[in-house]
Amino acid sequence: MWRLSLLSCAAVLFAQSPRYGVGREPTKSELWALGITVAPDGTGLPEGSGTAVEGKAIFALKCAGCHGEKAGDIGPSLVGGQGTLATAKPKKTVGSFWPHATTVWDYVNRAMPFQQPGSLTHNEVYATVAYILFLNGIVGEKDVMNAKSLARVRMPNRDGFVADPRPDIQGK
Repeated sequence: MWRLSLLSCAAVLFAQSPRYGVGREPTKSELWALGITVAPDGTGLPEGSGTAVEGKAIFALKCAGCHGEKAGDIGPSLVGGQGTLATAKPKKTVGSFWPHATTVWDYVNRAMPFQQPGSLTHNEVYATVAYILFLNGIVGEKDVMNAKSLARVRMPNRDGFVADPRPDIQGK
C-alpha cells in the first residue's frame, strides 16, 4: 500500500487544484473500474463473457505487438513451459506458473495492453484471457469464459504455491 507523507499529500492536492484547470473529476464508473478487486475464487469478477475465438482477433490487434502472434514468439511469453518449473531453466508463463485464471483476468484488466492499460472492455478481457488459456491447452476454443466459468478453470500450477505461514499474514 502506498503511504504518502502529509507534505506529499498536500503537494498532490495543490498540483491538482481546480485553480489550474487541469484534469477533471473522475466519473463513478472510472472510480469503480480502478477499485475492482478480483479474488482467486472469482469474487469481484464483473459481468461479461468471451471465447478464445473472439479473443484471437483482440489479441492480434492489441497484444501481438508485444507478445507475438503466437503469444510467445517475441517479448514476454504467455504460453508453454508446463513441466519446466522444477528444472534448471523454468519457463514461467500463464500456462505453467499462474495458479488461478481469475488473477490472469485481473492482471489483463488492470495492466494491458501495455500502451493503454485498462482500456479493454470486460468482454474483451474475458475473450483475451480465454484465448491465452486456449493457447495453453487449458480451455476449449469455444468455451465461454465469464465470472462463473473462469473461476472454475483448473490451472496446471494451482497447487504450486503454499500459504504464507507467518502469523501476521494469516487471514489477510
